[in-house]
Amino acid sequence: MFAASGMSQGIDRLGRIRDCTSVTLAQDNPEVHVDDDLVRAAQQGDRGSFGRLYERYARMVHGVLLSKVPAGEVDDLTQDVFIRALRALPTLRETARFGAWLATIARNLANDYHRRSVPEEALADEAEDCEQNVPRPRTEDDYGARVLEEIRGLPEAYRETLILRLVEGMTGPEIAARTGLTAGSVRVNLHRGMQQLREKLKTQSGSQPEREAL
Repeated sequence: MFAASGMSQGIDRLGRIRDCTSVTLAQDNPEVHVDDDLVRAAQQGDRGSFGRLYERYARMVHGVLLSKVPAGEVDDLTQDVFIRALRALPTLRETARFGAWLATIARNLANDYHRRSVPEEALADEAEDCEQNVPRPRTEDDYGARVLEEIRGLPEAYRETLILRLVEGMTGPEIAARTGLTAGSVRVNLHRGMQQLREKLKTQSGSQPEREAL
């Protein structure tokens, strides 16, 4: 369902960040999407309508998960979120809050993942530490992965919105519409998150080669 190439393109965007100041924090959205009809139709068993909801919300779910779980787990968990949502959809009363409801399912699934996999994560961290001790040439992918890790170290509200903006390529208004956050909250989270990310990158890579801005 969710194309794995989407994540690769998002990491590539991170790899091209020069100083984080060139990223537009909010853009005008020419169309306000109302999903009530699709949600109601999906609640009545219309799988085509649910498929359209998937197409509209997959990036949001993917980004929320990417802010919380290892990248290699995100695609499978994205599918799980939509499977859970399909099963629970008849219980959703406020159809206008579908996006916020879906984001909550994604966050809960990420929490479930961490409760189940603490021992495996500890082993993975040890293996990663060993790999980091082996010298190898730095690439754009390395830089993008490092930026992603810096984002994932930010407060939750900031890392979600930054990943949705920088990795998933969503605009500020799209993030607000899909997650149920207010436009003002998204602007604040992006602005403050960008400030913190910029400081982290300055501190840890003062001599990083200049990169093409987004």
